[in-house]
Amino acid sequence: MSDIEIGRAKRARRAYAFDDIAIVPSRRTRDPQDVSVSWSIDAYQFDIPFLAAPMDSVVSPATAIAMGRHGGLGVLDLEGVWTRYENPEPVLEEIRSLDSAEATKRMQAIYSEPIKPELVTARLAEIRAAGVTVAGALSPQRTQELYETVVAAGVDLFVIRGTTVSAEHVSKNQEPLNLKKFIYELDVPVIVGGAAGYTPALHLMRTGAAGVLVGFGGGAASTTRKSLGIHAPMATALADVAGARRDYMDESGGRYVHVIADGGLGTSGDIAKAFSMGADAVMLGSTLARATDAPGGGWHWGAESHHGELPRGHRVAVGQAAPLESVLFGPSTVADGTVNLVGALKRSMATTGYSDIKEFQRVEVVVAPYSAG
Repeated sequence: MSDIEIGRAKRARRAYAFDDIAIVPSRRTRDPQDVSVSWSIDAYQFDIPFLAAPMDSVVSPATAIAMGRHGGLGVLDLEGVWTRYENPEPVLEEIRSLDSAEATKRMQAIYSEPIKPELVTARLAEIRAAGVTVAGALSPQRTQELYETVVAAGVDLFVIRGTTVSAEHVSKNQEPLNLKKFIYELDVPVIVGGAAGYTPALHLMRTGAAGVLVGFGGGAASTTRKSLGIHAPMATALADVAGARRDYMDESGGRYVHVIADGGLGTSGDIAKAFSMGADAVMLGSTLARATDAPGGGWHWGAESHHGELPRGHRVAVGQAAPLESVLFGPSTVADGTVNLVGALKRSMATTGYSDIKEFQRVEVVVAPYSAG
């Protein structure tokens, strides 16, 4: 791919967001009822390839259980209000009612409450007791401190999720997490990210991760683009990481690492495009925060929104579209791509003639920059 000259001293590669591409129908169509969107990672099978993002506005123990019963996976944030407060409901109510001008400062204070290991154990036990797959997430900074508690509680899938996660973090002040050693010694599959390009993803795959999260600064509650000037257009990021997956399979003798899109998935159309770019599954934040039974109550925020030194996100109003079951499976009474996400994905696959996710990754796409005019 040729670079574009920005100026005499700088060249850059053109990258594409979901709005810049379009999925193209082929000669064959199918009945949506004949399409499978099932997904499996390691020993775990799922009816739908959707992970609920580890954000307090999206996943509580109750919604993690609901996601599991609907055939997906709910990932609990083990650094959220559920592991800091015995009764987080009044805290969530306060966050929902905060004035926008004071929200960040107050949320920083709320999330300064220490994480309590006994609550980590209790929340994961609650999910396990419901008989669904148990997944919890920690940031790289907290992983070494709390992972033993998490594993002892009986987690099935362990997620290490940060704004960006690298296999080669360099620090003069502290011993960084050795991902390769950590994953090798851990007894459970690890999903790690985010990564936003071919090389960082390939290095993460070499650590032994079962899955790599792809995305940087593209979520609805993220202001990383404004705060740091860093952003990865998702269509290109996913295609690059899918390329790393292909090359790593050759390098490793056939080991398959799952590519999971994480961020910028605001509508069912974006979700379909993520799979067309090579994703095996998607991690959803704002799209599920719109459920009437989501803990955010129509608001959405992530860990970046209350960072103690440099917040890179904010609490955003996303509204309430429908109960979680309807957001996932319909029926929908709106035409904006926010309800019946599974039905929309199946119809997109059926319209282009593909019967499962692996096949759909090969669908034809074109570059078609979006124009509001």
